[in-house]
Amino acid sequence: MLFGDTLADLDTETGYRGPIACKAAGITYRQLDYWARTGLVEPTIRSAKGSGSHRLYSFRDILVLKIVKRLLDSGVSLQQIRIAVDALSKRGVESLSSITLMSDGASVYECTSTDEVIDLVQGGQGVFGIAVGRVWREIEGTLAELPVESAKQELKVPDELAAARARRNAG
Repeated sequence: MLFGDTLADLDTETGYRGPIACKAAGITYRQLDYWARTGLVEPTIRSAKGSGSHRLYSFRDILVLKIVKRLLDSGVSLQQIRIAVDALSKRGVESLSSITLMSDGASVYECTSTDEVIDLVQGGQGVFGIAVGRVWREIEGTLAELPVESAKQELKVPDELAAARARRNAG
C-alpha cells in the first residue's frame, strides 16, 4: 500500500441498493442506471431482473463508481474510463487498494508505486491523481451509517408496480 495501513476485508454476502450506491459515490441515479445498462459498472451482487427488482452493489462496485465519477469530473473521456474500469476489474482487491490512477485529462495511467507516480509527474504526463486506497476509506466512512442488504434477502413487495402486478396475476 502506498499509505502503509491496511484495508478491511470485503463482505461478499451483503450489498447496497442503487440509491445508497449513488449517495456513497456522489452520482445521480440516472448515471448509475446508464452505467449499469451500458456495462460500464454493473452490480456484482445482484443485477436488476425486470420491473420491481433491485440491483445490489458491492463495496468494490461503489469504489469503482466513485473513481469513474472523479475521472469524469476531471475531463477524462468515457472511452478512456471504460479502458481504466476494464483494467481495474481484472485486479484483486488487495492490488486494487494500492493503485494510484494518474491522468493528464486524456489518458489514464496506473501507478503501483511512489516511484511510478514521481516518474509520471516528472515526465509531464500526470496532472492529477486518484489514490484508490484513500477513496476506499472515504466510502467506508460514508457506508458505515447507511443500510446494507443481504444478497440472499428477497423482497416480498419490491415496489407498488410489482405489488399491483402480483395482485393482477393472482386474481
